[in-house]
Amino acid sequence: MKSPGNGESDGGQAAPRSAATAGTTDNRDHVQLKVPLIQQSYHWDCGLACARMVLQYLNLLHEDAFQNAMQELQLTKSIWTIDLAYLMHYFGVEHRFCTQTLGVDKGYKNQSFYRKHFDAEENRVNQLFAQAKTRGVRVEKRSVTIQELQNHLSQGHVAIVLVNAVLLLCDLCPSRVKYCCFLPIGQKCFCRSSDYQGHFIVLCGYNKISDSLFYNNPGYADRLCRTSITNFEEARSSYGTDEDILLIFVGS
Repeated sequence: MKSPGNGESDGGQAAPRSAATAGTTDNRDHVQLKVPLIQQSYHWDCGLACARMVLQYLNLLHEDAFQNAMQELQLTKSIWTIDLAYLMHYFGVEHRFCTQTLGVDKGYKNQSFYRKHFDAEENRVNQLFAQAKTRGVRVEKRSVTIQELQNHLSQGHVAIVLVNAVLLLCDLCPSRVKYCCFLPIGQKCFCRSSDYQGHFIVLCGYNKISDSLFYNNPGYADRLCRTSITNFEEARSSYGTDEDILLIFVGS
């Protein structure tokens, strides 16, 4: 339901790569969208980095406007998926936020990842869900299948997905970082813990032949990541994620 939220200072933006174009094969067995990589600055701002990637992909990222949006939406160091949905709506981006839980699961209060901010955030997040329809933020209580995600990607669309970083494994990363969601300079890897660790990624492609998915991990600024569909399903359905997926539609 959320990403880390107890950093020490406000997030920044790494230099984005070139504007996005889609690269696909004719039979759609392989899709790899050129979504620019923007690295998170702290352990709590992965969701905002993913939002920046998506907006840059849509040629809508202007840092002054992004900062204004954060102020108007009162975004802090505790970013939930519903916050990212409101952020997409702010920029006029067609979106669909699919989740298994419309609001805050009270069981998260007992999880170490959520415990520190749970009491302060519960009412705020529940209110965002309650107001979503009247505010034009599209929320649906349902799961998203792999087939739906592949079809979504094949049309040049992307998705922000909440995963358990402890479980997500990249096939392309070297072994020294294979089991870590990110290693910012001067910070320890929070994935060394076996407890749930929420982390946002941008899904940007697939290969049906190898049953794999491509994604941008905001922990890195220098690589495209790939995981098996089996591993992705495990990481995104872990208790704590609510199977949150923010579908982003391009050119609507």
